[in-house]
Amino acid sequence: MADPIEIFDRRLVRRRRDRAAGSQQRVEPILSEAADRLLDRLDDTTRRFDRALEIGGRGQIAPRLAARGVGQVVSADLSAALAREAGGMPIALDEEWLPFADGSFDLVVAFLSLHWVNDLPGALVQIRRAMSPDGLFLAMLPGLPTLQELRAATAEAEAELRDGLSPRVSPFPELRDGAGLLQRAGFAMPVADAEELPLLYRNPMSLFADLRAAGETNAVLARDRRMPPRGLFPLIAARLQQGQEAVPATLRLIVLTGWSPGEGQPQAARPGSASGRLADALGTIERGTGEKARH
Repeated sequence: MADPIEIFDRRLVRRRRDRAAGSQQRVEPILSEAADRLLDRLDDTTRRFDRALEIGGRGQIAPRLAARGVGQVVSADLSAALAREAGGMPIALDEEWLPFADGSFDLVVAFLSLHWVNDLPGALVQIRRAMSPDGLFLAMLPGLPTLQELRAATAEAEAELRDGLSPRVSPFPELRDGAGLLQRAGFAMPVADAEELPLLYRNPMSLFADLRAAGETNAVLARDRRMPPRGLFPLIAARLQQGQEAVPATLRLIVLTGWSPGEGQPQAARPGSASGRLADALGTIERGTGEKARH
């Protein structure tokens, strides 16, 4: 049996990312739009960055960082092939075992790769340790309800053809978990928000082809390894299409923003240290729990 913390087959993820190095141009418009939205967060700070690490950039992040004046960019990826094409100084690595010394980077950008990590809290701790004080961390990863339409159609089709279900679409985190993960990893001023990329496909086969081209097909360790029934994918496609001219595919991208602790950063006030009353600021009357308003 697999270790309980192991959700994904990391060797399979690497092979699929290797293959994606020759096919990801098919989804380049989606990757480009997502990268622009992520790096827009850099416009919200006047901090200048000299040493950046980008993880999983797929050729989208390193050139954009260079254009923003970042002097040195290291491009890391689980796939050596994708690392070579990323645009920075390439290094193949496992996101779960970072080989960098403490304080190596003042900016780390993880782009659509951390959702394949088994121990996400542990990976975030390692990233934070590799950052210098007051460094910025940005990450983008798909979150629920990404591909919910495909998830539902797959479950219905498999239930019809087989007794029981098997995981065929990767599990994704929820937005509400994002800031907590950053805080748990030791980041200061953690923020989690989301970007929506609504996609429409002419037919389900185009959606399947995009997922394969991007290296984003099923790599869950608990996946059903038997040959799927002959009618499974046609039935999934039929349930997705449902007579519509276009097939919707929800893509919700969670964006995590955090800072490595440093001197001079804003700190949360101690509980009970406020010098004024919230009721006074709001121009209302403070009442105890269960106390009814008087007319």
